Amino acid sequence: MSEDPRPGTTHFGYRDVPVGDKQKLVGEVFSSVATKYDVMNDLMSLGIHRVWKRYFVATAQAKRGDRVLDLAGGTGDIAALLADRVGDTGEVVVGDINGDMLRVGRDRMTDRGRVGGLSWVQCNAQELPFPDGYFDLVTIAFGLRNVTDKDAALREMLRVLRPGGQARVLEFSQVTAGWFRPLYDFHSFNVLPRLGSMIAGDEASYRYLAESIRKHPPQRELQAMMDAAGFARTSYRNLSAGIVAIHTGYKA
Repeated sequence: MSEDPRPGTTHFGYRDVPVGDKQKLVGEVFSSVATKYDVMNDLMSLGIHRVWKRYFVATAQAKRGDRVLDLAGGTGDIAALLADRVGDTGEVVVGDINGDMLRVGRDRMTDRGRVGGLSWVQCNAQELPFPDGYFDLVTIAFGLRNVTDKDAALREMLRVLRPGGQARVLEFSQVTAGWFRPLYDFHSFNVLPRLGSMIAGDEASYRYLAESIRKHPPQRELQAMMDAAGFARTSYRNLSAGIVAIHTGYKA
């Protein structure tokens, strides 16, 4: 992972940009790729992202009647799985800062006949518009690395959890197998941008997404950030040799 950015700046991929600019730049990326986001995920991961997400939800602390917040959940795939867990008496709120992603996800769920049990809220993970202790579970999948102030987002996730509630983060992480890293890097920086150009007509956004993965805190560092935010019993589990990791914490 890289060194810290200069004071007053933050990472946008491999570039240092003013802190106030990152939200706009990330928004432009996801507005550009929104309609092709799921197709590209299938191509980039050979469909394995669906397995990761199902495991992420299947092992979460969620039961019938629970209130759940899924952050950066614009496409709705995690929320749909969570809705099955909490049932008709539960509540799943999909929060995303990007309106285009929310519209794509809401339309997709409507086309599938999923019109009940899901609420859609455009919000910033750093300043959540929900009361303290409202949710039993808060999840964020493949979104934390795009947040400007990750520490603030983690504190907000903790704030809106009830005592005993669980937070879960599914995110790309640091590959643990040394022999695999060159192959993974080649795929990330050569194959992925070309797929973005061919399928989504946007090479630059997918180059940013590859770079953002390398800038994201590795497993132990993110666990330490969750500790510092106030979470108890933090842990992580690597999937697919550390390509992704699931981080878990609880509100004491």
